[in-house]
Amino acid sequence: MSQPENRADPVRLTAWVRGRVQGVGFRWWTRSRALELGLSGWARNTADGRVEVVAEGARDECDRLLQALQSGQAPGSVDAVVEQWGPAKGTIEGFVER
Repeated sequence: MSQPENRADPVRLTAWVRGRVQGVGFRWWTRSRALELGLSGWARNTADGRVEVVAEGARDECDRLLQALQSGQAPGSVDAVVEQWGPAKGTIEGFVER
């Protein structure tokens, strides 16, 4: 029988956000939410118009950031968020806009 996941163990959330999310302050807003939650990582524009968000920290805080991205409260408008989860790499300090 496998052990239950410890939600305090660090994880890495990668989220690709599609919609009108470039040029509207979305990355700055994401950075602010991530720092409030104590997460490290980055948000950057992609060539196809999406924003890629990578955040590391406790699973609960990453879940809260994901909920914020999907909440409709961010600048611009979000059509969809695709998420991917994995183990934290621990190589990121702070949270930056790229």
